[in-house]
Amino acid sequence: MSNIAECVPNFSEGRDAEVLRRIEAAIRGAGAPLLDRHADPDHNRSVFTLAGSLGSLRRAVLDSAAVAVKSIDLRAHRGTHPRVGAIDVVPLVPLGEVRPADCVDAARDLGDRLWSELRLPVYFYGKAASRPARERLESVRKLGFERLAELARGGDIPPDVGGPELHPTAGACCVGVRECMVAFNVRLEGRDARTARRIARSVRQSAGGLPGVKALGMYLDSAGLAQVSMNLTDLGRTPVFAAFDAVCREATRLGATVLGSELVGLAPRAALGADPSRLRIAGFNRSMILEDRLVEAGTRGDGGARSADRHAPERMTR
Repeated sequence: MSNIAECVPNFSEGRDAEVLRRIEAAIRGAGAPLLDRHADPDHNRSVFTLAGSLGSLRRAVLDSAAVAVKSIDLRAHRGTHPRVGAIDVVPLVPLGEVRPADCVDAARDLGDRLWSELRLPVYFYGKAASRPARERLESVRKLGFERLAELARGGDIPPDVGGPELHPTAGACCVGVRECMVAFNVRLEGRDARTARRIARSVRQSAGGLPGVKALGMYLDSAGLAQVSMNLTDLGRTPVFAAFDAVCREATRLGATVLGSELVGLAPRAALGADPSRLRIAGFNRSMILEDRLVEAGTRGDGGARSADRHAPERMTR
């Protein structure tokens, strides 16, 4: 288990069970252990968590991307989450003895193959970024498919690989290398998205909040409640429990009630703190802890995925 990396591809589909079944089958067929699948109908987005050798991860991404390109038409896609591609984001995360430089090489090779085999243009981000302005994923993804297509066509924001025009139905793919992060949601009682947005603004780093926190406030139509959705990108400075406490404090100040929280994908054990139960994570169990799922996948040999077709999914625009 020491020579593996993690990969967390995000697909712009969270409602069509048959499309998600075909994507999962492609991943499993490539031999990369699938640790988790999380589908969110409101965001209309799904997140798959894989771990394995860089070679197996490349195969899994390419095979699942082929399904996504054939099955997902962004011209008809509607959801609360920003997106630029059918397979929207593909982050590689070094684990164990795998070096970030190895992941960067794999990301570059993957980008070349997404273009040569699927005609899917690629933008590199994170440690794989080819230009400083694109290190932050949101610098590209915040534009959305429609606006990015216009800017790419006009030469203002050309892809790093392929193009200049985006794929007409599948858009582009953002491929990057990053450290371990956690996608974490806190749900509020009631339908007041304005309060959720105020809380999100108070905790996000870009507005003077917590280090490494990206946050959005939104209303979830299917659940009939508001949510603060966060990406925690610096777990050493802002672990999950610190973000949860900050949201609870601000919610109390604003007179809002916190109903509970939700993990999207997996989280390292240390980020959850000594007592994860106090975070009130929906359906929490040990299979949501990254280290435990890696051990289980290694023991089983097939990485039997923890299916999480719960509400919610690398996101955030701020």
